[in-house]
Amino acid sequence: MKKYQIGPVPPQVDPRLIDGFTGVEIATIGHFRHRGFVNNALRPIAPLPGVIAGTAITVAIPGTDSTMLHHAISVLRPGDILVIDRLGDTRHACLGGGVAFAAKTAGAAAVILDGPCTDPDEIIEVGLPTYCTGVSAITTRLNDLGGALNLPVSCGNVPVLPGDLVLLDQCGVLILPPDEADEVLAEATARQARANRNRGRIAAGEKLGDLSGASRMVAEDMAPKP
Repeated sequence: MKKYQIGPVPPQVDPRLIDGFTGVEIATIGHFRHRGFVNNALRPIAPLPGVIAGTAITVAIPGTDSTMLHHAISVLRPGDILVIDRLGDTRHACLGGGVAFAAKTAGAAAVILDGPCTDPDEIIEVGLPTYCTGVSAITTRLNDLGGALNLPVSCGNVPVLPGDLVLLDQCGVLILPPDEADEVLAEATARQARANRNRGRIAAGEKLGDLSGASRMVAEDMAPKP
């Protein structure tokens, strides 16, 4: 059996969806959707300028080996997001300044890494938005152990398929199947348009509990029962 498994390069997500989602905060989607959000143990290594959206290119690499990751960078296209499954390894950093530079040069919009990185200052200098679990000084090597490219992976306890839509901002990462994206975008856009609609009323002295209905619910529960 071959050590390396490679699937086809997926089609990129419709640019219309990419553009649409860059105007929607991921926390807005979190008001009505609960699937696809990666575990919050993954955090950005630096503040993000807004919402980043792109097409998932998936990689799975074991333990100490980053052979397949180096190869995967050769198939990246501008706008792709590299999603890396470390297969449970939390000790070895597969992404550092050199790999980040190569990925950024290939056009990667971001990296989502279910494990630690190294050289965070260099990754930030390169300008590659990166979500990961932390930082480690112990790095992977080209050990030729095997791995997978553009096959289903798991990242942050979420299944990711090659070609999925990946969204990230300062609040988190969301993985969306492309066939669900239109419906999510429509709902999120509508909710985003209604965001902060009560700020003027609260500034004028009205109470949040009255506006949301929460105070009414509490009052009904506290009222004497017949």
